[in-house]
Amino acid sequence: MAARGRPTTYTQKAAEEICERLSKGEPLASICRDEHMPAVRTVSDWKKAHEAFAADFARAREDGFDALAAECLAIADCTAHDTVLVGPEDAPREAANTEWISRSKLRVETRLKLLAKWDPKRYGERLTTEISGPDGGPIQTIVDRPPNETREEWLERRNRELGHVGAAAGTAD
Repeated sequence: MAARGRPTTYTQKAAEEICERLSKGEPLASICRDEHMPAVRTVSDWKKAHEAFAADFARAREDGFDALAAECLAIADCTAHDTVLVGPEDAPREAANTEWISRSKLRVETRLKLLAKWDPKRYGERLTTEISGPDGGPIQTIVDRPPNETREEWLERRNRELGHVGAAAGTAD
């Protein structure tokens, strides 16, 4: 009787094919759709059980991301279908092929968004937040206590201002 379902036993041949296809930019889900390939979950189990496969898989993934980035450049640089001939046959003129151009733009943007999700350190936007004082200087902490007022006097004054009349310094009513 023939085996049914997808393969679940780790083989070097399957592992090498997965890594080869990943390194060319093919998504794992697409690879695992092939009848002779294991399910995505099985590949995940293989990575946990086989350290060398996990390392090869990670390298192949990175190579695949680079392949997708190179594909973006190739799509953007290809001008073969950017124009079409329109008008009468005896006097055709070139016009922008907006459908092709829009589709090419979508293909590039989709790949770039996926790259930013999959490998944000290398392909994501780098957002930084800088907190600084005036003119880029250090942040200054200002306490509204006059220099001649003690901590206790300041607490008493603040309690009065906040409506805690009769509160002793540092204590509640």
